Amino acid sequence: DQGARFGVEAGRPFTPSRWLQQGDSVTVGNLTFEVRFCPGHTPGHIIFFEPASRIAFVGDVLFQGSIGRTDLPGGDHDDLLASIREQLWPLGDDVTFIPGHGPASKLGHERETNPFLRKS
Repeated sequence: DQGARFGVEAGRPFTPSRWLQQGDSVTVGNLTFEVRFCPGHTPGHIIFFEPASRIAFVGDVLFQGSIGRTDLPGGDHDDLLASIREQLWPLGDDVTFIPGHGPASKLGHERETNPFLRKS
């Protein structure tokens, strides 16, 4: 196990009580996030959007100047581009997104400058 090499013990296995779906909402403290289904990087990928603050947590769907990998098992390039086009762009150019790693950016900036999205 790779984690053991770094002194990380494996957690107990668990089964989720339910899976989040498109249109669900999740409240954390005073914030309520919309759940949006965004497959492509992985088949069941979801993102979280908080409308009041105009922030989206997008995981590995979109990065500043790049997009998520689709060459891993279950990845699909066309699905990823469709997710960005259908789930992220409608949120608005003013939305700040926070990717799974790397710097945050604005959707409008990526729509105009991201070389992987010029045709989407």
